[in-house]
Amino acid sequence: MDQDEKTSRQKERSRVAPQSRPAVYAAMSPRAGDVPAEYHPSALHDPAARSRYPTDLHALAFVDPLTGLGNANRLRETVREIATERAADPAPFTIGLANLDGFKPLNDLFGHDAGNEILCQVARRLEACMPDGSTVIRMGNDEFAFVLPLVFERKGAERIGHMLKEVLQAPFDLAERTVRLSASFGFAVYPFAGEAYDDLLKSADTALYRSKRRGRGQITVYSQEIAQEMRRATQLEQALRNAIIADEIDVHFQPIVSLDTDMVVGFEALARWCDRDLGYVSPAVFVPLAEERGFIDALSETLLRKAAEAALLWPKELFLSFNLSSAQLMDLSTSSTVLAIIHRVGLDPRRLELEITETAMMSDADMAQKIVKELRDAGVRISLDDFGTGQSSLGRLRDFTFDKVKIDRSFVCRIVNDRASEHIIKAIVTMCDGLGLEVVAEGIEDFAEALKLKGLGCGMGQGYFYGKPADATATLRYLRERYLPTDAKRPIAI
Repeated sequence: MDQDEKTSRQKERSRVAPQSRPAVYAAMSPRAGDVPAEYHPSALHDPAARSRYPTDLHALAFVDPLTGLGNANRLRETVREIATERAADPAPFTIGLANLDGFKPLNDLFGHDAGNEILCQVARRLEACMPDGSTVIRMGNDEFAFVLPLVFERKGAERIGHMLKEVLQAPFDLAERTVRLSASFGFAVYPFAGEAYDDLLKSADTALYRSKRRGRGQITVYSQEIAQEMRRATQLEQALRNAIIADEIDVHFQPIVSLDTDMVVGFEALARWCDRDLGYVSPAVFVPLAEERGFIDALSETLLRKAAEAALLWPKELFLSFNLSSAQLMDLSTSSTVLAIIHRVGLDPRRLELEITETAMMSDADMAQKIVKELRDAGVRISLDDFGTGQSSLGRLRDFTFDKVKIDRSFVCRIVNDRASEHIIKAIVTMCDGLGLEVVAEGIEDFAEALKLKGLGCGMGQGYFYGKPADATATLRYLRERYLPTDAKRPIAI
């Protein structure tokens, strides 16, 4: 993995751990569909109710039939009523949006009835803990909204957000099972985030979107700075999409060497992008953006094709290492897509190594395992990247079949002066030797680190000490100057 991208991802791992079970959440949990009878759609078929049609139809238009909460129409009406009341002296008030993180996989796993039950329990919890005078709304699917007339500024909105986050982190009861969820929140304060309803809702949605970008269980209150950040992200997205279509994303290669011989044994492919208007854009920025906005497949396929084409010009004994994203490890078509690309290019699958991180595998371990098996059955080798930084690395080594482990640079950079890091690396090398796994140390910066790793029995390494990432042409020049092919008579293409 690229060092710039790795630094960014390490910051993402440093989120605060979830809090303990809250005291306030024990609201009633109605069965899915428990709604006041006069508001239920079936009431329209009751002959005794026909005389009340005009009133009931109007009420039904403002009620969510699943939870009995107000719906989006009710939110619009409530916000407009408060804004009208305060028109002469526009005192602030706040609206918020909450989106359940990871609800869809639970809904798919346990079924729609269970999903509806969870939504009803969420509704009851939100109603039970809201401040007096507040309104709770179900906007649809797994998104809720609330109007907070007595919350006037950012800190107050953040306090409410943290309280609601804690409430929704407590387990949900589903028959004999319990499940856990988290929620992301976005808030907008009137009139600073918008005076018209549509503007205020758009601001809350922008804040929610930023929370979702940052990970699960995040809280954001809209500000002009956040709006500018979101606009920049959208502009960057459009530029990146255009660059992929125009085939302007480049691939650079960093050598991986044998620590015994100092000879290159392969290269890791790393994405690079220099835009005409934006200049150099770090992969730590554009790769997560592509994953978040749903076009990482297009980016990855372009990069793999270019990397495989470049690898055809290397000596055949050198391997190509390529990173898979978490989104690709949740898509069963990944293995067929990867194999189709390298077959079209003509690269032997046995020369390809795919790097996956433990964090990526955790999104859907069963699906990831199927993808890994299909790829290994075709001859592709699999490396576990960033080893030592995940939550259960030893368990992953037991449950998955890997060919190689890459020790994270956070251990390597301290190996010379930190005995703990030295012992950890020694233990990893010994363990991998017993499991028949190759080991690569990432981020080697100087001779002292390389010498220490060699003394500990680490087989391979990569880092700036052995070579910085370079484009395809420079990589061929590197091989011409430093690599002695196994078949000395065969020239290296230039």
